[in-house]
This record gives sequence, structure tokens and C-alpha cells, in this order.
Amino acid sequence: MKLHDRKVNKIMRVSMVEAVMGAIVLTIASFFLVFAYTASKGGTSTGYPLVAKFDRIDGLAVGNDTRVSGVKVGSVVSIDIDPKTYLAEVVFTVRDGLTLPVDTVAEITSESLMGGKYIALVPGGNEKLLAPGEAITYTQSSVSFEALIGKYLFSSNNNGHEKEEKPKDGKQQKKA
Repeated sequence: MKLHDRKVNKIMRVSMVEAVMGAIVLTIASFFLVFAYTASKGGTSTGYPLVAKFDRIDGLAVGNDTRVSGVKVGSVVSIDIDPKTYLAEVVFTVRDGLTLPVDTVAEITSESLMGGKYIALVPGGNEKLLAPGEAITYTQSSVSFEALIGKYLFSSNNNGHEKEEKPKDGKQQKKA
């Protein structure tokens, strides 16, 4: 019986160690999950709102950055469609203390070929400043990489070879 009791105690000790290690791993994993969630939200969006309308906003989403000279100054708050003009209406924030001229340009830009989109604000030279809630009138819509690649691939005729033309005498000559 004593041998059996020792085996049971050993198994219980191993099980207890495994349970404690599992709890530690779960605690660390939940810490990283909470950290990743709060870091991705970037905190609450503070600042004053501005509005811009775009033809295309491919890939732009609520929560994406608003940047000036590559520095994050706010984020996208809402995206909607204007039922009269069928333009995408984007509301975003700019941090307090940063004032922008009325001729500022809002561009939807890609972080990289594979990355997400953000709104790049390019300040103009006008002395009149945008007030909270005002609309930026100068915008540049998102560039569709699929359309650019399609244009490049299908822009050349005959698989990249120059198109041959037949002159009036019937002989073929290559176009110069």
C-alpha cells in the first residue's frame, strides 16, 4: 500500500506543477491579449473633428491613422456615404493644438504595398484656419493597386511587342 500511496503522491505533485504552469501561461497570454487590444485602439480619439469627401476610400477603415508629415495626429472616426453626391464622407480627428489651413489637402495613402491605409494631411499656405467640424475641400482618393497593375499588364499590345502595321503596298513593316 505504501508504494501505491507514493505513486499517487508523485502523480498529484506532477499534476499540481502542470496546473500551476498552465495558470502562469494563461495569465501571461491574457496580459498580452489585453495589451495588444489597448495598443491597437491607440486610446480614445481626442481632438477636433474634420470632414473630407472622397471618390474612393479602398481599404480605409474606422480607427485608421490621420497623419501630418508621417506623424500620427488623429484617427478616422466614421465613414459614410453622401446619398446626394455618392461620395464617401470621412470624419476624422486632429489633435488639439494643431491647426490646419483651409487649403489643406487630405490624401488616402498606403502604408506599404501590403499594409493598410491612412489619411495624410498636407497643410497649405493659407492663413485662414479650419474650424472644428469644417470640411477639407481638396482631397485625393485612394489609388487602386489592382487597377494600376491591370493598366500596366494590358497597356502593351501583342504581349509587349510593337503592333505591326500594313502599308498600302501590302508589305508589313514594324512600327518605329
